Amino acid sequence: MRPIKVLIVEDSIVFRELLVQNLSRDPAIQVVATAKDPFEARDAILAHKPDVMTLDVELPRMSGIEFLRKLMPQYPLPVVVISSLSDKVFDALKAGAVDFVAKPAVSSRAQLEDFIRNELLVKIKIASTAKISNIKKTVMKQEEQSLSSVKGKDLIVAIGASTGGTEAIFDVVKEYGTDIPGIVIVQHMPPGFTEMYAKRLNDQCRVQVKEARTGDRVLPGHVVIAPGGDQHMHLVKVNGMYQVECRKGPKVNGHCPSVDVLFESVAKVAGRDAVGIILTGMGGDGAKGLLAMRKAGARTIGQDESTCVVYGMPKVAYDLGAVEYQEKLSDIPKRTYALLNKM
Repeated sequence: MRPIKVLIVEDSIVFRELLVQNLSRDPAIQVVATAKDPFEARDAILAHKPDVMTLDVELPRMSGIEFLRKLMPQYPLPVVVISSLSDKVFDALKAGAVDFVAKPAVSSRAQLEDFIRNELLVKIKIASTAKISNIKKTVMKQEEQSLSSVKGKDLIVAIGASTGGTEAIFDVVKEYGTDIPGIVIVQHMPPGFTEMYAKRLNDQCRVQVKEARTGDRVLPGHVVIAPGGDQHMHLVKVNGMYQVECRKGPKVNGHCPSVDVLFESVAKVAGRDAVGIILTGMGGDGAKGLLAMRKAGARTIGQDESTCVVYGMPKVAYDLGAVEYQEKLSDIPKRTYALLNKM
């Protein structure tokens, strides 16, 4: 199997060399070129035809985001953005990047090398499998749905996603009205970014969205997103009302927060009064939890292969028998309402 051809776009000479040295140590990676700005990157793309590009957001002569906006319509390729803690990363994902990593705020060479080998390298390998044609597909506007038949019922919608999930979640959640039952979400994301992502969704969707904190109630028309970092989010019921608890714990399936942990808590607490949705992402996190939800009587939806950026988590869930309905991304909101109206 041939190595993954990587183009590194980074204006810092020191960090660029660190990237080259550490990525090149992996036999699955071939760094074919480097560039210090988008103009050099453009020429390198045409000359070397990389499989994956790493891209700094802050670059001279043209920002990484503006470069993505110009590049993707003409020469789409998987891009992993390297960013400091900034909501600009979501502009990059909207412009077509597959994923991002948070640049560590450290000066130690050893820490930077650890970040490259244990975080960036993993993202590059995942990005190399991404269906780039699915990244910029938009969801057609759905007809407005209503939940007239579920008024008075205590229902929950649980969503899990990873690679490609930030845009997929937005495409689904923006179609929900304020009558949607409370929604709990796990999206694999580094610490700090989930709060910015929640605020971004809150500004662009009809429902209210926030980063979860222990004790937050899960109310109709509201969405809580698990904070990135070292805590898992659990659904609990206190005095007959749904709440979330964010508890520290080890990684599950390589992730914290884990979709499986959330889904398993929903299965236990909400049972048949829930809809579980698993979206694009690498690996199998969420598959067993979705199966637990289905066995508890919940209705379940999986994103189909044709619209996934990475058909990993939904495939594992489907193969386990956890997915009741497999849907294109654009059809998931309609299916959600249809299932809720039968409850």
